[in-house]
Amino acid sequence: MASTSLLLPLGSAFAKSLYTDHQIARGKIRGVSVQCLSSKFGVKASKTYEYEDNSSFVKRRDVIGLVIGVSSFLINSFDANAAGLPPEEKPKICDDACEKELENVPMVTTESGLQYKDIKIGEGPSPPVGFQASANYVAMVPSGQIFDSSLEKGQIYIFRVGAGQVIKGLDEGILSMKARGKRRLYIPGSLAFPKGLTSAPGRPRVAPNSPVVFDVSLEYIPGLEIDEE
Repeated sequence: MASTSLLLPLGSAFAKSLYTDHQIARGKIRGVSVQCLSSKFGVKASKTYEYEDNSSFVKRRDVIGLVIGVSSFLINSFDANAAGLPPEEKPKICDDACEKELENVPMVTTESGLQYKDIKIGEGPSPPVGFQASANYVAMVPSGQIFDSSLEKGQIYIFRVGAGQVIKGLDEGILSMKARGKRRLYIPGSLAFPKGLTSAPGRPRVAPNSPVVFDVSLEYIPGLEIDEE
């Protein structure tokens, strides 16, 4: 990576202090420049100039301007390096390969208007109304932007099925799932968030009565666990 140089005026306090240890009071010295490479910077020699050790030549605004300039330059350099890194991949229930397979999965539409596609059919019982369900979910707006995710929080979500503890579309969609199954729910606005949802910073806002998409993985049903072989 090519380095970037920032020339420091020799009349500045910073440039002057760099040569104090050499006890240069008057005569010819070499200019000073700062080189930035990644997160480190160093000092190197440059062209020859006449210099006289006289602090009255150093103006306060020059010093302030130099400090602000160097700080801004370094911060912008670090931000640019960070921006060049690939974005962290968010955990998903349905990865890229799953998305392609899902295109060929038939859509099921219920009387309420809820639609879903099974990513994986489970192996155990469905959760009865009133039972708790332990599930992971990734909640998205129709464009695919994530506004909430238990996977990112690293904590399984536990709720009582049919008790109104979650939105209607999720309640209905998980009732017909089987333990260890995975499903994508296409939830219409009437079964989602009637008052909308204000998401965390950097997340898309969910408008009132707007459709949402939930990828759900029903991990287990407490009290109805599958016997391990």
